[in-house]
Amino acid sequence: MKKKIIFPQYIIEVIQSLEKAGFEAYVVGGCVRDLMLEKEPKDWDIATNGKPDEILKIFPDGKYENDFGTVMLPLKYIEGVEEEKWNGPNVEITTYRIESKYSDKRHPDEVKFAKTLEEDLSRRDFTVNAMAIRLANTEEPHPNPLLIKEREFSVIDLFGGQEDLKKNIIRAVGEAGERFDEDALRMMRAIRFASTLSGNTPHPNPLLIKERGEGEWEIEEKTFLAIKKNAKNLKYVSIERIRDEFDKIILSKNPAQGVELLVETKLMDEFIPEIIATIGVKQNRHHYFGPYNTVYDHLLASLEKCPSEKLEVRLASFLHDIGKPKSKRGDGEMATFYSHEYIGAKMVEKILERMKYPRKTIEKTVMLVKNHMFYYNVDEVGESGVRRVVQKVGVENINDLIDVRIADRLGSGVAKAVPYKLRHFKFMVEKVSSDAISVKQLKINGNDLMKDLGIQPGPKIGAILDVLLAEVIDNQKLNEKEKLLELAKDFDKKDLAELRAFAKQKIEEEKKEEEELMKKKYWVE
Repeated sequence: MKKKIIFPQYIIEVIQSLEKAGFEAYVVGGCVRDLMLEKEPKDWDIATNGKPDEILKIFPDGKYENDFGTVMLPLKYIEGVEEEKWNGPNVEITTYRIESKYSDKRHPDEVKFAKTLEEDLSRRDFTVNAMAIRLANTEEPHPNPLLIKEREFSVIDLFGGQEDLKKNIIRAVGEAGERFDEDALRMMRAIRFASTLSGNTPHPNPLLIKERGEGEWEIEEKTFLAIKKNAKNLKYVSIERIRDEFDKIILSKNPAQGVELLVETKLMDEFIPEIIATIGVKQNRHHYFGPYNTVYDHLLASLEKCPSEKLEVRLASFLHDIGKPKSKRGDGEMATFYSHEYIGAKMVEKILERMKYPRKTIEKTVMLVKNHMFYYNVDEVGESGVRRVVQKVGVENINDLIDVRIADRLGSGVAKAVPYKLRHFKFMVEKVSSDAISVKQLKINGNDLMKDLGIQPGPKIGAILDVLLAEVIDNQKLNEKEKLLELAKDFDKKDLAELRAFAKQKIEEEKKEEEELMKKKYWVE
């Protein structure tokens, strides 16, 4: 039975306009794939034998700002839609083209316009993206241009894309090595498609993703081997383009599958080689996961089980233990990874800087990695300990930090994502959320110190306020103006160096207390 597909009326009208002008017009590429998978296209691509200047005569306000024969259709041509209110897909009209040699493994040395649809489809990346649809009866008007209508159509499929769709296979068009030699980014795209097109249900065991589950996609063998052979050509691709594809992989419903393919094809070696160092590194009994007791397996499982769809949380879940190989001491069940979160945070910062992530993304991800080991044993961590955690990460980031911990727990093989201790920690966070954890929340400020105590303006005022905050975090009852002034009088007797040393000592004591708790939990001698 022929699949039914519905098309927006504005697409029908665009095709109608091109055909009335004497040109061919086909819906092509990824939107055809999505339509046949019964998904809503993110963008609409139309291929035509009309040249850009001829397309612009039909759509005079079209934007033509590239060298690839693509005209972006202004939304004014979508009748009844106001551009500033439109949040639907873009519409691009591209002239049939063939491409010459790719000297830089990324961009064609020259783009030549082709005469036929067949020539255009033959230069595309994968069979599932190399199909076209021709609509019938486009001359029929529609009473309401904002409504969609079923139309008769025919599929042009020269490379077996429909069969590969049925079998959930990513296969290169023609000779795979040639496709990847033309554009090395296609290797990342192959893995991204395998990951994002897979069903919405993650594999029941993320450490056995080689065993295909229902709805999972795989990369055809020759295509897979060609990726592995050409993996080093990824160095010719800008890191920003690699990063964008990587983001789509780890934000997909099946991120572990994508990461495993990146590792197996050697692509991961080219942009996050630090991951390769985690393979085969045995963990201790806290992360015991049967025969899969390695840091890499744990990172893979943590990413797959991450409950958040935020990029920073996914990145932190995947990279949170990246510092373990460098920090490992001992072997077997009693091995330790002391301070791996601090080592890992520095490594993550370098990785994300190398991949040119935005500064905000880097800072938040690093913060989550650095603090993912926060201690929350009900009997040992009181309100002051919770305040210190909130002070370090910010109350706005607490839930994201908890999501990283949940991913860490589930990636360790535990059955329960949110145990009583973690629920209690959430309760405590809510309880102390209005407590003073910053200098701004103190019931005293620099003007008070100068006015009431006669302290001269200068760095000493900031140092006194920092020490007062440390005292208040331990005991919120001290956060009253009179009490703080009394404490400030004593601190004013110390010189600036003494105050800074006192603040440093306070921080060191808090850190040592936390470390002792962590040592107790993770058997560090």
